[in-house]
Amino acid sequence: MTAGGTGVGTSNSRDEAKEPAAPSEKAAASLYYPNAAHINTGTSGQIKAYVAIWQGFFGSLMIFVGSIGAGWIANGSPMFRHPLVIALRTEGWGVTTSTILLTAGAMLLVRSWLRLGQRLKDWGPGSLRSVVVAVAAWAAPLMFAVPIYSRDVYAYTGQGRLVLEGQNPYTAGISSLSNWFSLGADPAWAEAKTPYGPYFLWLARWVVGITDAQPDFSVLLFRVLATVGVLLCVVYVPRLAELHGINPGRALWIAVANPLFLISFVASAHNDALMVGLAVAGMYFAATGRHITGLLLVTASIGIKPITVLLLPFIGLMWAGPAAGWARKFLFWGATAGISFAVLAVSGIPYNLGFGWVWAILDPTPGYTGYSPSGFLGQQVEVIANLLGLPGSTVATGLRTLMKWAGIGLVVVLMFRGDYSRLVRRAALAFAAVVMLSPIIQPWYILWFIPLLAVTGIRDDWQIKSLYVAVTFFVAFGAQDQISVLSFVELNVKVSSLSFLVALGFTVYLMVLDVHTRRLLIRSTPAQLLRRLEQRLRRSE
Repeated sequence: MTAGGTGVGTSNSRDEAKEPAAPSEKAAASLYYPNAAHINTGTSGQIKAYVAIWQGFFGSLMIFVGSIGAGWIANGSPMFRHPLVIALRTEGWGVTTSTILLTAGAMLLVRSWLRLGQRLKDWGPGSLRSVVVAVAAWAAPLMFAVPIYSRDVYAYTGQGRLVLEGQNPYTAGISSLSNWFSLGADPAWAEAKTPYGPYFLWLARWVVGITDAQPDFSVLLFRVLATVGVLLCVVYVPRLAELHGINPGRALWIAVANPLFLISFVASAHNDALMVGLAVAGMYFAATGRHITGLLLVTASIGIKPITVLLLPFIGLMWAGPAAGWARKFLFWGATAGISFAVLAVSGIPYNLGFGWVWAILDPTPGYTGYSPSGFLGQQVEVIANLLGLPGSTVATGLRTLMKWAGIGLVVVLMFRGDYSRLVRRAALAFAAVVMLSPIIQPWYILWFIPLLAVTGIRDDWQIKSLYVAVTFFVAFGAQDQISVLSFVELNVKVSSLSFLVALGFTVYLMVLDVHTRRLLIRSTPAQLLRRLEQRLRRSE
């Protein structure tokens, strides 16, 4: 297998695609993972890894308990009649305790993830098993938590009811349902058209048909579906990483064991989990020469959430082969798109769904988030433009639009330029460009491309440090941004402020006080930096 390609559109037989040649694995790793020399077969750290796993499990348990008093419970849920739930959600001490447990548990899970990576730094043969155990242990309590960080899962129930009652979620909002407010969905979904593909609407209808739209049981079944996506990632992230000469344990630790992934895809039960799982599996099969299987899996991913349509051009390039000329590439791009869209067209016939999912790509949600690069820069430009007497809002909107189209332009560039052996990496970068240059970035959006980056190599330098910062930020932000508190509950401190202080204090601890984790961002202590500066000054004299 060649570095980065490892069967991506090569003439290898299917057996060869399944069995990566060991001799070339180190060569591939040296390209993608500069510290590949440190990947050895030692077992040091394997036992110590279980300390981090147990700590993370305790953090997940804290999240589970905290979610009862601070998570999102549907108005129609019988949980509101339980004495413990009533106390935790109506008494000041209950809400305060739940908020602290939820936030501190999430931050403890962050620390456990960081420490697991440190304890498995040799990434020996037992590391993959340790990471799998960590994923299972940390996800288990979240399977039964009240939804946190988002209440989109309740909107899924409403959309399933729409299909079950013969309405089209692409044209009707859930407000057209009787007693829709009791479902627990955010009122923002009241008139909104669904942005999901036909397959997910089939699944939502199936869930509602089983649960009769009972919110708690519906959440549990949607979690089961999300867990299928998580399991697909657990299976195919390591395999895709091995194809690229990347340590499978490290790739799984980065992509799946990280707390943002587990909280967003298990506790929040986002359907993005199934979308990502199918996409990763599809890329693996396409990269190992089984192009039709890969194409159908990616098409299934599009049928969950259409954003993975971005992967189709790269599937087409894999299918065309490494020696393809431009005519052949365009032929296979056309064939890839034709097969995928034909399958989706047929899939839209049941329940008269049609091609309604296309609007999710052509008519995105308006507005922006302040922490996205586009949103943040737009805010600064607007202030400066207003000071100069220019129409700040118009200038900022123009900048955000320009950045959005720049992301699409980068996708086109990556389609036409780059090594064939790096097609999975190119697909990951295309995904990242669209997400990072979009005006709106939800915390779980970065999880769309992190698995593909992880399997093609995230270096142990500014790249992994950027991931540490992003995961910690979004875990801390989500905790304080999505806390459910009944309007009549009187508190001395606003829960969002309390959560922010807990998260901030824990972050400072990780960066400054914790002798282990502080070395992840800053390799040297201030005293060591001063000594080095003094030595350089002496040498210059």
